[in-house]
Amino acid sequence: MLRRILIGAGIIAVIFLLFKFCEFKKSDDELTYNTNLIQQQIVNVGKLVVTEGHFSEVLTFKNQAQYFGGLVSFDKKALIIVNADVTVAFDLRQMKYDINEKNKTITILNIPKEEIKINPDIQYYNVDQSKLNPFTGDDYNKISKTVKANLAKKIEKSSLKSNAQNRLITELSKILILTNSMGWKLQYEGKVIENEKDFNENIPL
Repeated sequence: MLRRILIGAGIIAVIFLLFKFCEFKKSDDELTYNTNLIQQQIVNVGKLVVTEGHFSEVLTFKNQAQYFGGLVSFDKKALIIVNADVTVAFDLRQMKYDINEKNKTITILNIPKEEIKINPDIQYYNVDQSKLNPFTGDDYNKISKTVKANLAKKIEKSSLKSNAQNRLITELSKILILTNSMGWKLQYEGKVIENEKDFNENIPL
């Protein structure tokens, strides 16, 4: 009788341990699946996000060379028309992050800074110069620097950078949507990101 009781208790103990093992295995498999799913989503987001814009401006260049104490002068001038293609890009392939399986937390460690590229097409019209005051390489370099400086100011005042930020947040939100759906947390700059507004407040351009 005692032997049967011991055998029965042993069988129950084995069943209990098997159940617990299967439960643990299921939880472990689910955690691995979630982690792999998140990593795949980050890989999908990890791309070059580019926002393009076009700007135009018209400049007038004038210069005067004087001789003999200003008694004789030679002018040079030109009408300059600029058409520029501008891109604002975020290379999310360089984004750094950490996945904490135990706490079910993803921490974005670094979001790469935006890269602004300005490609101006500079055309010269009504060029007026003399042999004693011709256009030189220095003149063209100065004009190019002035053009890029003016374009940079226009870009700052335009909606191009904010549009680029919106596209960036749209991509990052794909990670947020996935983590929320699985009960994980997404953190950046020491704060929990719960919605797109949190991204806007923590990713200034």
